Amino acid sequence: MKVKEEQKEQLWSIMPEIFEILSESKNIDEARNKLYNFCKDLEWSYREGLKSIHKLDFGITLEAIKVFVNLISLRNEKIAGFSTLQYLWDIVHNKLDEHHKPSIAFLEEFRHLLLAMAGKSNIARGWLGPILEKEGIKMIDFQQIKGREAGKARSNYLDSLYKKVEEYINRYPSGLDDSLVSKRKENELKIRAYFSASEEDWYDYHWQIKHIIKDKEGLEHLKKLIPLTEEEIKSIELALQYQIPFGITPYYLSLFDFSRADRKYDYQVRSQVIPPMHYVRLMGEHRQERNYYFDFMGEHDTSPEELITRRYPMISILKPYDTCPQICVYCQRNWEITGPMLPEGMPTKEKIDQAISWFSDHPAMRDILITGGDPLALDDELIKYIMDRLCSFEHVVNIRWGSRIFVTLPYRITHNLAELLAQYVEPGKRNVAMVTHIESASEVTPDLAEAVRKMRNKGIYVYNQLVYTLETSRRFQNVSTRIAMKKVGVDPYYTFYPKGKIEHKDYLVPVARLWQERKEEARLLPGIFRTDEPVFNVPRLGKNHIRAWQDRELIALTSEGQRVYLWHPWEKGITPQEPYLYQDISIYEYLQELKDRGENIEEYSSIWYYY
Repeated sequence: MKVKEEQKEQLWSIMPEIFEILSESKNIDEARNKLYNFCKDLEWSYREGLKSIHKLDFGITLEAIKVFVNLISLRNEKIAGFSTLQYLWDIVHNKLDEHHKPSIAFLEEFRHLLLAMAGKSNIARGWLGPILEKEGIKMIDFQQIKGREAGKARSNYLDSLYKKVEEYINRYPSGLDDSLVSKRKENELKIRAYFSASEEDWYDYHWQIKHIIKDKEGLEHLKKLIPLTEEEIKSIELALQYQIPFGITPYYLSLFDFSRADRKYDYQVRSQVIPPMHYVRLMGEHRQERNYYFDFMGEHDTSPEELITRRYPMISILKPYDTCPQICVYCQRNWEITGPMLPEGMPTKEKIDQAISWFSDHPAMRDILITGGDPLALDDELIKYIMDRLCSFEHVVNIRWGSRIFVTLPYRITHNLAELLAQYVEPGKRNVAMVTHIESASEVTPDLAEAVRKMRNKGIYVYNQLVYTLETSRRFQNVSTRIAMKKVGVDPYYTFYPKGKIEHKDYLVPVARLWQERKEEARLLPGIFRTDEPVFNVPRLGKNHIRAWQDRELIALTSEGQRVYLWHPWEKGITPQEPYLYQDISIYEYLQELKDRGENIEEYSSIWYYY
């Protein structure tokens, strides 16, 4: 989008000293030195109290100055491979290259950065306070009142705050709500009638697996059961043509909105299984080299044995099954997952035995994560065999099953399966746990609740890893999900940033939005509801904490307004490892996408100040 002159003027009017330095310097190196000295003096003026700003704005102002210095640093230019300062220089001196012309997104990043440097971020006001004030609810100065009067006044204010938060939460109904339960029962009856299935059939996971929507015939079924857009049909057709894994269980299909195709109410559900056109085309272009091209986490380089991934000292991943009953479009392992429940997804018994033997030879493996694919799609006999062997190793104290079966096919969680796994729980010696993958409150249904109850009744805890995508990133969306999860006994574990897999472009959000969600939305929940950890998976190395600012550096800004971060490895402070360079999603473009979806982006304005 073309940058207008008035937008440039608006930028420089915030802090004209920077414009003067850039315009009057003889060259970019002179400008760099002068800008550094200006920032140094500016910081000291704040620290000396020569410039007056709100106490709560002080920290973000100093952080913004630090970020600006980072962006003009020669060291960081060499790491990033380009010069952010050069873009600023070109704007001031009208030397804009058609191919590298800074965008509105670039200018918006700098406009907010300069506002923060000038002490005008207004972080101190918060984002929710002004909304309440517009509705006639004013914040009380509690320092002016004491005792019971203060207690009552604060309690009344918190009631008003909760009512506003509740309005946001109620935008995202739970699958436990009577209205959704009723609609989905109607959907179930429609699917059953279409396939001439009984109620007994529906609750039989074998019947569900037999009727997975997964091929050309399945697409025809889908078109007759639910309304689809032309683009959705075309993307599924191309996915099938390119042999890109695609599959939806009848149960999960019943969670769709059967009345319309515009995703107004079921965007969280549809987006997980109907692939976007960008994804299909890119996967199709690179299908011959898929195994390496899309291996963002470098599992080929972190696999000491076939079916095993290891990135940490005391835990490794065992992958005994390379397929699932349902295919998630944004799957991290889309490079190796086969189509739903295909025989080729099952490794030989010899390979499984060889992988399990590796754990026997490595006593450091205190914790084992069994994932895939979806390992709970295996039959009980093989699950028992795997558990028997792993539990024969004295050094193994925890076994986790990573499975989305709870969400996609909850009827697979039978009493027999729960009893089978419970046999291996020995308090004081060994624990068995489940880690599932609930993306929205909409997915928390009575059937999921029943599956969780079966496990919990046997002493097996169920945790959740939520992937933070565009479709789950609206204000208070994940607050509603955490509340729904806790109602059925699922504990939040990770909020997982999905990284920059280029085929998943339609699902990605800026890192800043996740940090903003943690500070401004999740913080309003009781502690036991929000105790998950926001993480970024550093390729080939492993998970790093997003809430820990020491683990990342903002070092550059592309002409398209994308922040460039240097992510530090989790081994930092333990062993030396090289950091990872990551180009984030443009905050401006993200906000425009939210606007197109009907969101009031003014409510997200503080996102710019999360660095």
